[in-house]
Amino acid sequence: MSGKYEVFAERTGGYGFRLKANNGEVIASSENFKTKAEALKGIESLRSHAKSHVVDLTEPTD
Repeated sequence: MSGKYEVFAERTGGYGFRLKANNGEVIASSENFKTKAEALKGIESLRSHAKSHVVDLTEPTD
């Protein structure tokens, strides 16, 4: 089983999501969205960009 996204209602209003690893640990969480549809769109955006390149900002540049 792979990780999963959980969409939830915020106590203060709006919606959020979190990404959980197989062991149940939260490995990413979202900002607060006004609507559930926006939260779902945020998940899709994260999923589509998750395969992006890693940029190592700790390496010195010349």
